[in-house]
Amino acid sequence: MILGLLLVLVYLVYPAAAGVIALLPGRANVGSPPPGFAEITLTANDGVPLQGWYRAPENGAAIILLHGAGGSRATMRGYAEMLARHGFGVLAVDLRGHGQSQGATNRLGWQGTLDVGAAVQFLQSRADVQRIGGLGSSMGGEVLLGAASAYPQIAAIVADGATARSIEEMLALETNRPLVRNFTARVMMTTVQLLSGQQPPKPLLDSMIEADATQFLLIAGGANAREVAYNQLFQATLGDRAALWIAPDAAHTAAFVRHPEEHERRVLDFLQAQLVNLR
Repeated sequence: MILGLLLVLVYLVYPAAAGVIALLPGRANVGSPPPGFAEITLTANDGVPLQGWYRAPENGAAIILLHGAGGSRATMRGYAEMLARHGFGVLAVDLRGHGQSQGATNRLGWQGTLDVGAAVQFLQSRADVQRIGGLGSSMGGEVLLGAASAYPQIAAIVADGATARSIEEMLALETNRPLVRNFTARVMMTTVQLLSGQQPPKPLLDSMIEADATQFLLIAGGANAREVAYNQLFQATLGDRAALWIAPDAAHTAAFVRHPEEHERRVLDFLQAQLVNLR
């Protein structure tokens, strides 16, 4: 009896609750923009208003900056300031349902491609922007990777801590294919789908493969075996179009804090090479 109750809790109740939590509003006050940044409003193609910070580039290249699940542009302030110090334009956006943006929350980022589209449209309207890149943390990285095929205008993408946001993406790893390894994730993601009415987006690998002119820098926390495995798969599939840095002893998305100098060097070298130092 007790064992049966525990199994129900572990395999049904807890993952279903996680699915409910994934749809809870993540809106919050993000505070004042960093120095030199302006508050802006974008509108996605489905009419959802999105809030962001923008700073024009000094080198012709602007970076779409996206946060992780439950976060906001405020959590990306350090990244925004780093990029701005080196002359990059920055468009830091609150994804729908997060920060001060409107729309339904989905902490798996399933509708993120619409938000990326709004960012690309804004940057393309700016005379001071000649090239577009992207940098995303966790869910933000997955959103950018998932939007790569729809928006080839994003010539270079840095994804820190990207793994999987759908069952199809989970099953890309052979170790996840036994049902015992993916059952709870199926319950959680099915709960999200049923309650939100949304469908899982195009798988990350399909999007990256189709974006055949886009270059990628993948960052994985070395202390997170699952994260490392996914990013090794991404890099092996994409070959020369993807560089992979496994940050030693770093937890999920912690490379920016644990190895700040190396993180800055790797990210800036990549973005400079792909967006600025072009012949």
